[in-house]
Amino acid sequence: MVYYCKVEKHDSLFWAQFPDMTNIQTYGNTHEEALAMAKEALDGCLESDISRGFPIPPPEYKKGYPITVSSHIALSLRLRELRGEQSQSDIAKKLGLSYQSYQRLENPRKANPTIKTLEKIAHVYGRELSIAL
Repeated sequence: MVYYCKVEKHDSLFWAQFPDMTNIQTYGNTHEEALAMAKEALDGCLESDISRGFPIPPPEYKKGYPITVSSHIALSLRLRELRGEQSQSDIAKKLGLSYQSYQRLENPRKANPTIKTLEKIAHVYGRELSIAL
């Protein structure tokens, strides 16, 4: 999952912001530092917003600099998307997990799924597990 970042120079600083995530703005002394700070700010904001149950806008802006969301955060977002209107309890039952175990999978601060769990999830949703290294 990728969000695109705009970087603009103002005075001696480089300001970074995400048009899709208007609550994220950061800066750096150099262009590279601004991009590094943007990655950290994006991951931090998404992790916090997901954990608190806030809606996450999908990435739509396609200009600027691509910033890849960390895998554990992208997984949480993807699970929420796949679950749709189904309850976490319903999915937990299909996976043979406790409600609390499934709930942790959708929380990037607590998720630490095994490959076996990811395979079960793929099977329940009729998907193929693809791991890119």
